[in-house]
Amino acid sequence: MSRRHRAEKREINPDAKYGDVVLTKFMNSLMLHGKKSIAEKILYAALDQVESKISRNPVEVFHEALENVMPAVEVRSRRVGGATYQVPVEVRADRKAALAIRWLIAAARARGENTMVDRLAGEFLDAVNNRGNAVKKREDTHRMAEANRAFSHYRW
Repeated sequence: MSRRHRAEKREINPDAKYGDVVLTKFMNSLMLHGKKSIAEKILYAALDQVESKISRNPVEVFHEALENVMPAVEVRSRRVGGATYQVPVEVRADRKAALAIRWLIAAARARGENTMVDRLAGEFLDAVNNRGNAVKKREDTHRMAEANRAFSHYRW
């Protein structure tokens, strides 16, 4: 990481089918070994499957699932006088989205369904209904921040 200046953010183009930048970010995180076309097929098939299961706009369902997984607070380690404290801090908006995307993909990969399309669609539906591993991860993060609220005066 450069000490001179902050790395500039790259511009991300919206996806081809829905014209949504967040979907592109999700697709890029889902991608393995630079195979973007495969990640694209998986994501679009999962969104089609979500649309067929609950007859709603799949992009709205995706955004609602992402919103339900986004953490409001997290803990960061802070070293004060030889002791390390877990200090609760609010999460920036761009980090919220990045964490939610990462947690949704990790939870989908850990599921038991046969194909990644089924896993992703199932995780989206679970996240919309406020259950599933990605939502559990957010709850754990909030619980950890709540437990360490006593150290919030060490915030920087």
